[in-house]
Amino acid sequence: MLLNEIITYFTSIFNLVNNTIKRRDGFTGEKMISIPSKIWREAKEKNPSIFHLFLTHIGYFPRAAGHYRERRKGCEDNILIYCLQGKGHLVIGNEKHVIHPNEYILLPATDQYIRYQADKKNPWTIYWVHFSGDDIHLFNKSLNLDNFKKPIAIPFSDHTISIWQNIYQTLEMGYSLENLCSAAFCLHHLLAIFLFPQRHISSDKEEDLITQTIIKMRSNLNKKLTVEDMALQHGLSVSHFSSIFRKSTGFPPIDYFIHLKMQQASQQLYTSNDKIKIIAAELGYEDPYYFSRVFKKYIGTSPEQYRLSANTTG
Repeated sequence: MLLNEIITYFTSIFNLVNNTIKRRDGFTGEKMISIPSKIWREAKEKNPSIFHLFLTHIGYFPRAAGHYRERRKGCEDNILIYCLQGKGHLVIGNEKHVIHPNEYILLPATDQYIRYQADKKNPWTIYWVHFSGDDIHLFNKSLNLDNFKKPIAIPFSDHTISIWQNIYQTLEMGYSLENLCSAAFCLHHLLAIFLFPQRHISSDKEEDLITQTIIKMRSNLNKKLTVEDMALQHGLSVSHFSSIFRKSTGFPPIDYFIHLKMQQASQQLYTSNDKIKIIAAELGYEDPYYFSRVFKKYIGTSPEQYRLSANTTG
């Protein structure tokens, strides 16, 4: 009985100490790759036009009890941390923040004091990347990332995780030029999801709605559809439908419809000898001069010039 009590006592002490030890890494199930600076230096010297932005570190820390990182002089990389479960805490300069599940932080390269750590009672599970570039400060300024924003909520998406895994698995296979290029290009996609989630993350129901609408548009390029027609198809108000459509495609519904019409016109100008007024009529434009103005607005050149340039290429 006494032996059991002693074992229980020392086990509790061990667990207490283990849970309060500050750790940078070494978590059960963790994944982490740090790319040597020499690798990137040589890759950039040989291919300066490709690696404007590149990964320096990438990792996954599941239930990272005791995770603690202090950077007294900041970090020369940008740091993206995505919290999937649990909680974490951040101190940057004089500001304090709590990071919850399905929130991320993007810390721009800075010389400010930074400290982040897992919550003691409910330690976070995080996916993270460090990335940099020769013009990282200009990159941050261009996207308004040079000043830290508070933790930002983002809907969970399997696609986001799959891109991270793609980057990690690619780098696991070595640092060939092909692998480094793939990782760097995927990094842009990953960042786009976090910076512009409305363009990349939507519900299955919304995806079906957009797909059905575009199919209807393509089937009616010879007609004059209205936003009211499209919204009615899904039993939605015009404003709500327009908001969903623009969120998914980046365009108002009618603009997207016209883009499809002009895309079809471009193909016909390239592949057929039909007169422009016939092509216009087939796309619902009774006035060929109005059609030409619309075509130039969306394509950047007149139908006549487009046909001429298309016939001199390829």
